[in-house]
Amino acid sequence: MTIVQLQYAVAVDNLRHFADAAEHCHVTQPTLSMQLHKLEQELGVKLFDRSKQPVIPTENGKEVIAQARRILAEVDELQNIVDKKHGPHTGELKVGIIPTLAPYLLPLFVQSFTQKYPRVKLIVHEMTTEIIISRLREGRLDVAILVTPLNEKGITEQVLFYEKLIAYVSKKNSLYKKQYLLSKDIDPRKLWLLEEGHCFRSQIMNLCELQKAGKENSFFEYEAGSIETLRRMVELNDGITILPELATVDLRPSQLQLLREFRKPTPIREVSLVVHRDFVKKKLVEIFKEEIIASIPESIKSNKGEVVPI
Repeated sequence: MTIVQLQYAVAVDNLRHFADAAEHCHVTQPTLSMQLHKLEQELGVKLFDRSKQPVIPTENGKEVIAQARRILAEVDELQNIVDKKHGPHTGELKVGIIPTLAPYLLPLFVQSFTQKYPRVKLIVHEMTTEIIISRLREGRLDVAILVTPLNEKGITEQVLFYEKLIAYVSKKNSLYKKQYLLSKDIDPRKLWLLEEGHCFRSQIMNLCELQKAGKENSFFEYEAGSIETLRRMVELNDGITILPELATVDLRPSQLQLLREFRKPTPIREVSLVVHRDFVKKKLVEIFKEEIIASIPESIKSNKGEVVPI
């Protein structure tokens, strides 16, 4: 049994395709298949059901691959120990972040982090919460920045900050005349939402109780892929959307006029640094967390309110 064989097994499990796994590992498919066959012979079990497309691990294979991931994580930690000899903070940090945070949070700290820690390579992937959690469990990500609480088994959350949820109201909408809003003030037929798969969408539905109200009698429904699109739809049409506070930091004066806060208790979302319980890059994660917190505007650090469930 070799480390390379374990890497091949994990690659096939991740990609569920032998040719794709071989390409990912920079070897030919016959080479990868031969090494996996040797590993199966040595262990005395079949790791993958090759009759299925996409390829899936067998029940025995699932246990072996899970252990292989742990072994490879420890190998990474060995490399981290060696890297530390070359400097206090050296290595690679694979980060996952959700789309409703990435455009607003990353610019605040990435440049300062890379300047302060030039020997740390940040690899950032923007994806949905569901995919990020899966990749944390698989060891394909080291750490993530997500909206919490998640209540996921084996996942640890470290709160970074609390972010207000703020209404963005068209001048054509009746709520534009109000200074403060209640969630029940919002007409669900006039509310612009993100598409399915975004945790921010589910938070807004919980805040506005859309599961009960529905969007019946609406002659046009549109679900956007980004907050920027929602913002533009409100500016040009009658309607309303909800923005996370960081998305309001760089608004123009004309756009600031469209913001309306909710009455207290202020609805907020909890943003946390998230890791799997088996994570190994503790030193890198700690400095990463410190740099994020240092970059957050002071007004946001002092936020208090009622966390809206995901």
